[in-house]
Amino acid sequence: MDVELSDRLAALSHPHRMRVFRLLMRRCPDALPAGEIARVLNLKPSTTSVYLSALMQAGLISQERQGTSLRYEVNLEAARGVISDLFLECCNGRPDLCPPVPVPCTDMAPAPADRKMNVLFVCTGNSARSILAEAILRHEAGKRFNAYSAGAHPREAVHPFALELAKECGIDTSLLRSKPLSDYQGPQAPPFDFVFTVCDFAANEERSPWPGQPISAHWGLPDPAQANGTPAEKRLAFQQVFGALSNRIRAFAALPFSTTNRVDLQRHVDEIGRTPEIV
Repeated sequence: MDVELSDRLAALSHPHRMRVFRLLMRRCPDALPAGEIARVLNLKPSTTSVYLSALMQAGLISQERQGTSLRYEVNLEAARGVISDLFLECCNGRPDLCPPVPVPCTDMAPAPADRKMNVLFVCTGNSARSILAEAILRHEAGKRFNAYSAGAHPREAVHPFALELAKECGIDTSLLRSKPLSDYQGPQAPPFDFVFTVCDFAANEERSPWPGQPISAHWGLPDPAQANGTPAEKRLAFQQVFGALSNRIRAFAALPFSTTNRVDLQRHVDEIGRTPEIV
């Protein structure tokens, strides 16, 4: 075993360093500030700094400056190298020892063109952002997509401002209700082609992989349900999120799905998630 691989395995052998690495993998391709990493994992800032330094020394993550903030992201080439070195080089590619070689993503079509694709939007409460995303996609492109939404910790009901705004825009709200994520994680759940998180909490939370490897991306937006101020100011927060979601969903629905491979589709949905939050 070469020194580089042993150093990377040693860095990942510590349970808390592994938690940091797994969080950054979940948020890939986003780069996160150390403060957010510490908050999500309930770690002290000084301890988080030590873990980040160890992962950087092993080459598993990298650091970049965005304005006055230092942010951290996974080094995907190094992460892939750990898997390759462990299984493909250490066992000399023996088929009885190595895992099956995955089909290249460029050879995998996202979905047959003759069926509707299933899209799930996930947030914390499933009362505002993900509900609006579900409603907008169904309204804008319901003939080509089945739209669903759920919450990691769903509220008892959809926020009244979300329902009010959707109705004002001519969107049918009869199917909208807050639902737990577990509704879409059992054998009865539809196979999803795309899963989008629209809040940081849902994106940061660790959960089992989705069956079928749907294309996923983080389209994080501020929670309008947490807006302070007058009723007019709160409605404005909902209108801003509605506008941002509408722009992203229209860009998503316009993608050439039948002629685009999964790698390029992933790149496109990641780019859509980086469009300005407030429009």
